[in-house]
Amino acid sequence: MSKAGDEAACVFCEAQHGGENARLVVHQGRTAYVILNLFPYTSGHLMVVPKRHMAALNAATADERAELMELTALAERVLTEVYRVQGLNVGMNLGRAAGAGIVDHMHVHLVPRWNGDTNFMSVVGETRVLPEELDQAAARLRPVFERLSQSGS
Repeated sequence: MSKAGDEAACVFCEAQHGGENARLVVHQGRTAYVILNLFPYTSGHLMVVPKRHMAALNAATADERAELMELTALAERVLTEVYRVQGLNVGMNLGRAAGAGIVDHMHVHLVPRWNGDTNFMSVVGETRVLPEELDQAAARLRPVFERLSQSGS
């Protein structure tokens, strides 16, 4: 569980309440939301984040876990349509030892992949190659999230 002051310092809590990174939020659900990664590995690198501040998946309610998966599946559909992805890396890093950059607020990463992509650059060259600004990505993703979430399919 979080301490009283943890949420005020949390980038995910700050973003969902209209803070500096609120512009990166591309879709709101009931108990979770979808946000662009501020430091993406590829264009369209999304994260599905529970609205409630919690560090572990086992702290989530059944409804929160269900919506995390629903929004992850929706994000998969949106990324496939918008970016024509050929694959996705989907996962969570729970705890610092597992590589979590934000330890106290769990989240699911969706990293778009294409045959012959340049994702190796982050590992080998300590460089990220992004052909699109985050605000452009958000503008492309929001209407597709809206349309696909309305259709319910």
